[in-house]
Amino acid sequence: MMAIKKDPVDVVIVGFGWTGSLMAMELADSGLKIVALERGEARDTWPDFAYPRIADELTYGIRLKLFQNAAKETITIRHAQADTALPYRRFGSFLPGDGVGGAGVHWNGMLWRPLEADLKMRSTVIEKYGADFIPADMTVQDYPFTYREMEPFFDKFEKICGTAGQAGNVQGQLLEGGNPFEAERQNPYPTKALEQQYSGKLFSQASKALGYHPFPVPAANCSEPFTNPYGVQLGVCNYCGFCERFGCFNYSKASPQSCVLPALKQYTNFELRTESHVLRVNTDSTGTKATGVTYIDANGQEVEQPADLVVLSAFQLHNVRLLLLSKIGKPYDPISGEGVVGRNYAYQMNGGISLFFNEDHTFNPFAASGATGMFIDDFNAENFDHSGLGFVGGATISATITGGRPIQQMIAPKAAPKWGTGWKKAIKESYLHTMNVGSSGSVMPYKQCYLDLDPTYKDLHGQPLLRMTFDWQPNELKMTHFIGTKAEEIVRQINPPHYEMGFKTMEAHYDVRPYQSTHTTGGAVMGDNPKTSVVNKYMQSWDVPNLFVLGACCFPQNLAYNPTGIVGATALFAAHAIRTQYLANPGPLVQA
Repeated sequence: MMAIKKDPVDVVIVGFGWTGSLMAMELADSGLKIVALERGEARDTWPDFAYPRIADELTYGIRLKLFQNAAKETITIRHAQADTALPYRRFGSFLPGDGVGGAGVHWNGMLWRPLEADLKMRSTVIEKYGADFIPADMTVQDYPFTYREMEPFFDKFEKICGTAGQAGNVQGQLLEGGNPFEAERQNPYPTKALEQQYSGKLFSQASKALGYHPFPVPAANCSEPFTNPYGVQLGVCNYCGFCERFGCFNYSKASPQSCVLPALKQYTNFELRTESHVLRVNTDSTGTKATGVTYIDANGQEVEQPADLVVLSAFQLHNVRLLLLSKIGKPYDPISGEGVVGRNYAYQMNGGISLFFNEDHTFNPFAASGATGMFIDDFNAENFDHSGLGFVGGATISATITGGRPIQQMIAPKAAPKWGTGWKKAIKESYLHTMNVGSSGSVMPYKQCYLDLDPTYKDLHGQPLLRMTFDWQPNELKMTHFIGTKAEEIVRQINPPHYEMGFKTMEAHYDVRPYQSTHTTGGAVMGDNPKTSVVNKYMQSWDVPNLFVLGACCFPQNLAYNPTGIVGATALFAAHAIRTQYLANPGPLVQA
């Protein structure tokens, strides 16, 4: 069947979540003809997230209505190169989004800026501890830009989202109640911090007693009336308890639907085509210029969309797969260490402790946002001395409650019966009287952890699936053991009648079944050297200069924080570079 060829456009954007919508919005008033292609269905706050339909945990939380259908396309997974990779039949560990808004619809809303050391991790570690401190198989890299370069774009993205928080360092002045470890910011958060739950107050008191520095999590859950830089008015969070895995019916949790699309829809030079699954980026005979993309439309017809500029803004895994399918960039070879596409894949290392109280402590978990909680950063990144600890990286420690939903958010002691009358009794006794102290840890990249195309399994279009080779490494297992001891100190200070540890042992292997986070990174990393990176600091392909690749696939390693803050800011950074440099002089951008 012959492909239909569309009229050429100036820009084609592949994927329409946070990065795709931000790129489209930032370029829209330039007059360029822009087409965005989204593989999933059209979705908007109304009617798709309307209340009470959206508050349906079985449909959205368990049956994963907003997420990628693994029956149509999935990935294959193995722990090591010697293992046989098998298809991931039901997503559990992480949940790729699908449809307009992507993962920007179903996230919890924690919106972090990186620490300065996060962006210069390799050089910071070498400066402090020497090059031998880095394990031989660890491929940690610095980001190619500085925090100071990115600060205006972190600020802009926070304002687009109406972010709620308490700043810790404004123009060099440390502020009480904020994060004393954060890098200097020019402005406070756009809206005040969310209200704290009882669990956060207990955690805060215990942390302070131990000499730590608790602060409220920065939240893209708007806390007061706010109009963002695009002229879009955001609602005020009502703590409904339905954030992660759900769209926000209240226009409060930042998403493309609540923050960007109302303004973008006004531009007639922008077109969004949904149910458009991109198969590959097309290039000319030299392989150094993108000519557009080929996709399958809603009718199953193959369509060619010519374009002068191509932007990959799909989910991290999908961007890497598209590069491999399109034969753009040299695939990574773990044996020789050569090649770049698929290199530096990393996940995230989490742990937690469940605290069980008597009836004298009531937590009301149902009254929560997706980002209600208190954190400490005392053991994150390079905020503490690693000498003698034997690992690189660190973690946040926090007390957060994101909801009290009846299926996934019921907690009972491990000794309780798993069903029947005894289970009901344990749930009744625990529901209002339980809290959690958790950790979110960084994961470094390794030579043996990477992405490539599977030689056996294919998707419904006959294209190879992406293959993930990944397992926990000793560095991260040492890190989480250390963090577990610090979290337990805080729990002992809180002094519940009973608590249960949930940190990985040194013998642990990556388990794809339980949900951990959707914070997958790497595979198309940014850098200042084409031999160790896929894109430059502006997210521009080294090999195909009219191709830009956005999102967490560009991260050299995974932070303890969730990735959305850097994802949004770097998309704005790339859009600014396109507008101010590339459009006037198309070609490789000079790295300042």
